[in-house]
Amino acid sequence: MAIRNDPGATIRAGETLATSGFDLRSLSVPAILLIAFVGLLAACMTGALNLYMQTVLMFMGINIIMSTSLNLINGNMGEFACGHAAFMAVGAYVSSLVTVILFTQSKFGAPLLPPELTLLAFPLALLIGSLAAALVGLLIAIPSFKTRGDYLAIITIAALYIVKSAIENIDAIGGARGFMGMRRVTNAMEQTLDLPWMVIWIFIGTVFTVWIIRRYVSSTYGKGVMAICQDEVAAEIMSVNTNHIKLVTFMLSSGLAGLAGGLFAHVLGYINPGSFTILKSTEALVMVYLGGMGSISGAVMSAMLFTLLLESLRFIIPWIDQLLHLIHVLPAGYEISQVWKWVLIPLLLILLMQFRPEGIMGNRELSDIFPRLRKFYKFK
Repeated sequence: MAIRNDPGATIRAGETLATSGFDLRSLSVPAILLIAFVGLLAACMTGALNLYMQTVLMFMGINIIMSTSLNLINGNMGEFACGHAAFMAVGAYVSSLVTVILFTQSKFGAPLLPPELTLLAFPLALLIGSLAAALVGLLIAIPSFKTRGDYLAIITIAALYIVKSAIENIDAIGGARGFMGMRRVTNAMEQTLDLPWMVIWIFIGTVFTVWIIRRYVSSTYGKGVMAICQDEVAAEIMSVNTNHIKLVTFMLSSGLAGLAGGLFAHVLGYINPGSFTILKSTEALVMVYLGGMGSISGAVMSAMLFTLLLESLRFIIPWIDQLLHLIHVLPAGYEISQVWKWVLIPLLLILLMQFRPEGIMGNRELSDIFPRLRKFYKFK
């Protein structure tokens, strides 16, 4: 009542908000994300987005998680890691094991929990898979303290082959044949509440990944990561605990890759060691270098472009095959298969490195190119 009777209360309240640093424009990004989430959900529920489009969007989100997490090591910290598929595999297998054992009838026995609890347990299973991947990241980070560049690349590639070979030789999880049963888990979620749950979890996982990486690189640790990228020896002289920062960054990056792996496994419903080869790591590297080293915006954009490019080639390659046969360039009986997309995509990457070696965004963010966006959010 005292505020209502005071004519200057409104002005003082506004001044208090202004002086406290509160700005309604800071809510613009959460509002856009909420609108996008509701719109995406409505499009999936009404059939405006068919299952194929939903699958493409889900792989787009998984690729964003992969590219931004690898960008943290290769872009922000200036290291060169090539074994991101190993962390993805660990997250995929561990989270799949948890959900299959808990909620399905499998060779491990009867389900331990009723299917109605899948909605509560699924994010916990993803978290467990991420923690397992982060633990593997820790094991790789420790011997890599004194190495950089090519040596770190060799260590991470070796780690990838160790993880892949280990999975191939564990019969309990299917060995080289693969592991399945995750489809029953996703079906249980949809039967509990009729919503496109994998689309929802991937949307949440993607937003969470971008948010936590942005917060990390803006923090004190993030400044240390930048210092390591510029000059590790100088950073140590300036009392930066480089070993500790490298360890934390490796664990964060590998844990997020594990999150991508858990989502990837439950989208496909089936995984095998062949899904996590050096080719999967190469995909992540292509996305990072295509977007620009150290740019979160670039990593997000390149992951979206890369996913769309892969899917478009699925339709373009048959057209090219028909055209080349029509003009008698290709002999009868020879067909250009989808394998050729792994000739075209590296070729595009070579051209990009020739004409724009810094990638699409360089080390800049969207707010650096469009300064007016800084009113609504800041990436640096």
